[in-house]
Amino acid sequence: MSKLKIIVGTTRPSRSAERVVPWVQDHAAAHGAFEVEVLDLRDWPLPFFAEHFGTVGDINDPTYSQPLVKAWNQTIQDADAYLVVTGEYNHSVPGVLKNAIDTVWLSHAFRNKPVAAVGYSAGIGGGIRALEHLAQIMVETEAVPLRSTVVLPFVHDALDDSGQPVSPATTASLQVLLDDLAWWSTALERARAAGELTPGRLRLRDLTLKATATGSPTA
Repeated sequence: MSKLKIIVGTTRPSRSAERVVPWVQDHAAAHGAFEVEVLDLRDWPLPFFAEHFGTVGDINDPTYSQPLVKAWNQTIQDADAYLVVTGEYNHSVPGVLKNAIDTVWLSHAFRNKPVAAVGYSAGIGGGIRALEHLAQIMVETEAVPLRSTVVLPFVHDALDDSGQPVSPATTASLQVLLDDLAWWSTALERARAAGELTPGRLRLRDLTLKATATGSPTA
């Protein structure tokens, strides 16, 4: 069974995640493919990202600048798949979510794992622009962002009094997302077990240094 971490990407007191996350969590748990854990960024008051090689200590077992930063990296590492639930701030992801992703540094914890997303907004956009930016950000972590998403426009009216979506298409979208996430999680778990390449940026650095030392661009 895949370990799925649901990351709550907003922390503001009035966030609509209070209604959206329970619905997502319940369906993920009922799906049957996942061991589900919710990571609420309210419970992870991460410092503004400022890690560098002077803060990591032993590169094989980084200490980072604070125990909380190390714990966050370890928690993200201990997952096979991720589902981000986020609102949209100024056409992008909340700063606290971007900071939490940036803080996963040096551990490459997101690498070669699938990431899906549920977006919402008070207006007609449904968080689509935030989800587009999130996909770009996750590519840089070498995660595998999925095409299937759930968007909740007019989020205050999107769920009924029992916390269920008003539109059947919303529930169907979450089912598709979870099915895809389960498939990719299984596929990438097998791929990682068979062996992983060294992160691309490190291979590029090593090849460049080798070529520079030998004077050959093809060395």
